[in-house]
Amino acid sequence: MAYYVVEGGNRGKGVYVPQGAKNEALQVISAALLCDGEVTYHNVPEIGDVLKMLKILEALGSEIKKISHGSYRIRAKNINPDNLLEPEIVKIFRELRGSILVIGPLLARFGKVSFPAPGGDKIGRRSIDTHLNSFLQLGVKLKYDDKKNTFTLEGTIHGENYILMDEPSVTGTANLLLALALNPHKVTIYNCACEPYIQQTSRLLQKMGVEIEGAGTNLIRIKGTTTPSGATHTLLSDMIEVGSIIGLAVATSSEITIKNAGVNHLGSILPNFKKIGINVITIGDDIYVPPHENFTISERIDGGLLTIYDAPWPGFPADLISIVITVAIHGRGSLLVHQKMFESRLFFVDRLIEMGAKIILCDPHRVVVIGLDRQVPLRGITMSSPDIRAGMALLIAALSAHGTSIIHNIEQIQRGYENIHQKLANLGFNIQLVD
Repeated sequence: MAYYVVEGGNRGKGVYVPQGAKNEALQVISAALLCDGEVTYHNVPEIGDVLKMLKILEALGSEIKKISHGSYRIRAKNINPDNLLEPEIVKIFRELRGSILVIGPLLARFGKVSFPAPGGDKIGRRSIDTHLNSFLQLGVKLKYDDKKNTFTLEGTIHGENYILMDEPSVTGTANLLLALALNPHKVTIYNCACEPYIQQTSRLLQKMGVEIEGAGTNLIRIKGTTTPSGATHTLLSDMIEVGSIIGLAVATSSEITIKNAGVNHLGSILPNFKKIGINVITIGDDIYVPPHENFTISERIDGGLLTIYDAPWPGFPADLISIVITVAIHGRGSLLVHQKMFESRLFFVDRLIEMGAKIILCDPHRVVVIGLDRQVPLRGITMSSPDIRAGMALLIAALSAHGTSIIHNIEQIQRGYENIHQKLANLGFNIQLVD
């Protein structure tokens, strides 16, 4: 298996161009299943998870043409939803959480879909109940085969409805919008996710002929079309990658300019980074991160310990919690990090502690980071990436450490960050991919 060899202690300098948004890609690519026409995509990240989603669409019968790097044309004219139960596709479903996003458009188009239970990162229980409960509110029936671990949704989506989602799930909201895209009656959805990715998926659906009001708020009204058309869509830059590179620059005292960062779509990312002492300069749609020799983690107004926690958009993204922990190691002061969503996401801090970080794991959801103010450098170790974001956090730690680190299971990192080792090498970091 491939692994990274990282010589830490170097400072990087230069320009970094982020990829297209991974989570948006999984949503908008699934939308191609709604129509017979061609849907063209630009700025698609060519990473593991997205390539797996393209394989699912191809296995269903879609025609996929790669126009150039990051640009694809998909036509789903002749597709067979029964192919989801083929062994090759079942394997991908078990690996890719986002595979559930093909269910909404297939249900809309065929009125019936059977599919295996999706898998994904090992970061805790990740129920698909929000998806299923939303579909049930549309009037479809659900069957579960516990022997094969497969689900079947069947039925005609009811006309006018009021849907109350269990939680503001991003994939759950996207799946519901896709399921309603062919329903010619107006449906109101409350407690929606507000993420930029939902707004982008809504823009694509509007180009295809769907009427949508309220995208970006927690109440969306959608009226589908019976004659969806093809469309062209350009993805946003990946805000999680943008946040990761800001964290990398600060942890390594590097000077990096992030081009086309999608500044207007970053929500509370920059304000929360500022709380822990990270100051960046926005220039149009670019972000300049100056060298941070030292930075101070602020306290609460009443003098209490600062807390960073994940929350639904525009709150701080759960996918950047691992990055914040790694960056805070190098600051002055202490930080409580509360990761609310998944009970296994913080266990990677054991590796940071092994590298010399002062971190207290309070429980599966909370850690206290005691900043070392760069007085005690981290040391290189051999470790393994447990999931996409923790893997990137460990890579940042390795780049900021003294000595050599070896990172195994890098396929996890590559699922979310395209060609990351080469991009970092171009900035001057000493990282090698050993295959």
